[in-house]
Amino acid sequence: MQVHFIVHEDFEAPGAFETWAMARGHKVTFSRVYAGQKLPADVRNIDLLVVMGGPQDPSVTPDECPHFDSLAEQALIASAVLLGKAVIGVCLGAQLIGEALGAPFAHSPEKEIGKFPVFMTAASEHNPLFSHFGHQLDVGHWHNDMPGLTPGAEIIAWSEGCPRQIVAYSDLVYGFQCHMELTRSVVELLIAHSGDDLSRAADYRFVQSAEKLRTHDYTEMNKVLFTFLDKLESRYRRTGS
Repeated sequence: MQVHFIVHEDFEAPGAFETWAMARGHKVTFSRVYAGQKLPADVRNIDLLVVMGGPQDPSVTPDECPHFDSLAEQALIASAVLLGKAVIGVCLGAQLIGEALGAPFAHSPEKEIGKFPVFMTAASEHNPLFSHFGHQLDVGHWHNDMPGLTPGAEIIAWSEGCPRQIVAYSDLVYGFQCHMELTRSVVELLIAHSGDDLSRAADYRFVQSAEKLRTHDYTEMNKVLFTFLDKLESRYRRTGS
């Protein structure tokens, strides 16, 4: 299985996604666009496309951020979906999936940075990929926005600060506004590039301090993510794509 990551910034690292892919012996490739690496010319040889987060939003233009081409990424995502590939978007990546499928992103009601619970919806009960999530799960967050919803999209999980935490766009396409890939090393990278986000933590209901972020254990949510990815891989293989 070939897993390809689109990485927008060095501090928005794949984390546990990459750990899973390497542990399973998959071929792993990257488009580190912040370093000038190009997007794939096509997705026919890719089985799982993972589009990571970033400080941008889908409306940012190349004039504003030269290494980020939102429309090109949306076209690549749309092609992967059309060809029946598995696609996961994280944060900005989730918003780009929605945009690629005709659903504009929106601003989240609350800024969320830290580790807070998400709550599973009734739709999650009918999707075996989430049967191990339980009724709620503590996961990582670092965002201001949220993905758009297509007519057929299902909200799988929500939080007190954001009504669209996990979105199922199809059996093989998922947007994660939350960050289940966070590890302590990735959190340190995010803290180092947080700017004013954490210095004003007390101004927000769902923003934790750098000190608090460093106390969290992220391994349990990583394990839950690994099981989700195993199930997604099995489902993808059954489709014969």
